[in-house]
Amino acid sequence: MGLVVLIILGGMVVVALAWFFGIYNNLIALRVRVENAVSQIDVQLKRRHDLIPNLVEAVKGYMAHEKDTLERVIKARMQAIDAKGLQDKAASENFLSQTLRSLFAVFERYPDLKANQNVLQLQEELISTENRITFARQYYNDEAGRFNTLIQTVPVNIVAQLGGFIKKDFFEVGDPQERQAPQVKF
Repeated sequence: MGLVVLIILGGMVVVALAWFFGIYNNLIALRVRVENAVSQIDVQLKRRHDLIPNLVEAVKGYMAHEKDTLERVIKARMQAIDAKGLQDKAASENFLSQTLRSLFAVFERYPDLKANQNVLQLQEELISTENRITFARQYYNDEAGRFNTLIQTVPVNIVAQLGGFIKKDFFEVGDPQERQAPQVKF
């Protein structure tokens, strides 16, 4: 009788350990996907940071009277490069996006600049990179949402607390103008 009880208790311990490590490994896999999503954002941000000096150099000759605009773009780029942490990065990248939009708006005043193929190509690459950043942020938020949901559900929250898993911040849009749908005028 004592041996049967020991076998049953041993089986229960094995099942409990298998359940615990299964959940723990699932949390690890999900955390790695969230970290991968962050690195995807960083790759696209680096691409944007690398394109900006080329764009500024290409337009510098045309825009001698827009020195302040170019300096704001360079300053915003440096702030974005130096940003640490997800929230600081989000804020500085949103500021950089605003300064780039103001730079693109200034392009309208310079017809020669709008016709320059090098500038047009750089502008297209920046716009393409902006789209990639948006998709990377969306992927990150999806993975962070899955992770946050999982670590808060019962009984996974017990394993998450024991394993030290904490909620991930979302990449949020800081500029209220970006939240509004673009208006198309004919």
